[in-house]
Amino acid sequence: MAECLVNKQAPLFELNAVMPDKTFGKVALEDIMNEGKWTVLFFYPMDFTFVCPTEITALSDRYDEFEELNAVVIGVSTDSIYTHLAWINTERTKNGIGQLNYPLASDHNHVVSRKFGVLIEEEGIALRGLFIISPDGEIQYQVIHHNNIGRDVDEVLRVLQALQTGGLCPANWRPGQSTL
Repeated sequence: MAECLVNKQAPLFELNAVMPDKTFGKVALEDIMNEGKWTVLFFYPMDFTFVCPTEITALSDRYDEFEELNAVVIGVSTDSIYTHLAWINTERTKNGIGQLNYPLASDHNHVVSRKFGVLIEEEGIALRGLFIISPDGEIQYQVIHHNNIGRDVDEVLRVLQALQTGGLCPANWRPGQSTL
């Protein structure tokens, strides 16, 4: 299952996705790299669950902050793009996610989840895995944890900013503080 991918080239991928304007499109890591952007790629277990909408909407609500940091966010599950669209079209008050500011991609054939080491084979769903990929395609951050726990957007932004300093960031480093 999960292996350390940090300091390695990210597996290239192209996935079908529901775009922020609710159309179907594709997201490809190579395209993002060609634009010189950072990628925040996160996997979640499945649509229409309980923890997933909390983190998906939290990331969307703060998407402007990722854009300011020259980063693209992509959410991925093994659900189909049709299930994604139905979930996006469901109001947040009814366990939906409503309008998103980033693409929600489908790894329906499990290839990308498997390459990133987050696929629970016997269930056909992904663990909560998050990867920060530099513009040159190197995975610089990886966290994978139990599906009962949502991610902290503040921590994702803090780590992204720390990586972008190119310096040594001590414990509890915050943006604006000195590096070592």
